[in-house]
Amino acid sequence: MIGRGMLIGQGSPDGHLSETRIRELLAEALERADLSEKRVLVIIPDNTRSGPMPLMFRLFCELLGQRTAALDFLIALGTHQPMTDEAIESWLELRPGELIGRFRGVRVLNHRWMDPGTFHDLGVMAEEEIERISQGLLRLRVPVAINRLVLDYDQLIVCGPVFPHEVAGFSGGNKYFFPG
Repeated sequence: MIGRGMLIGQGSPDGHLSETRIRELLAEALERADLSEKRVLVIIPDNTRSGPMPLMFRLFCELLGQRTAALDFLIALGTHQPMTDEAIESWLELRPGELIGRFRGVRVLNHRWMDPGTFHDLGVMAEEEIERISQGLLRLRVPVAINRLVLDYDQLIVCGPVFPHEVAGFSGGNKYFFPG
C-alpha cells in the first residue's frame, strides 16, 4: 500500500501471500493512515477483473468498519454495465442478504458513468496540452470530470489490480478515477 509518504508491501515471485500475511500488511497500512472517525471510500473493480476482492472486502470491513464514520465501496465500472445486487453479492462471495445484514453499515455503489449528474467538473485540458501529450496526433479540448461521490469522503483507497487493457492501455491505478 502506498499513501501519505508510506510504502508497505511484500511480494513473492513463487506464490501468493497467505490471508494472515495480507491481513497483517493491510492492518499496518490502515493503522498508519489513521482513519478513525473518517469517511472512507474504497474504489474496487467490477467482476470483469480478477483479484482477491472477497478477501479484501471482508478485511476492509473487519479492520475499518467499527472505526470509521463511514466505510463505502464504489465499483469502478469504466463503461461496463452496473452490477445488480445479486452480481455484487456473487462477486464479493456474500450470501444473499448479507450486505443488508452482516455488512449493513457498508454501502457498495456502482459508478453511474451513464448519468451526467454523477460527475463533478474539474476543468478542461487545453488543445495545446493534448497536442503535446499525443505528440501531435490530436488537437482538441478535453473536459475532465470525476465522480462527485469522491468529494464526500476524507480518504479514498483504490483496491484492485493493474492489467494490460486491449482498449485503454492499462486498467487499474489512476484509471479508477479517469477511465476515459
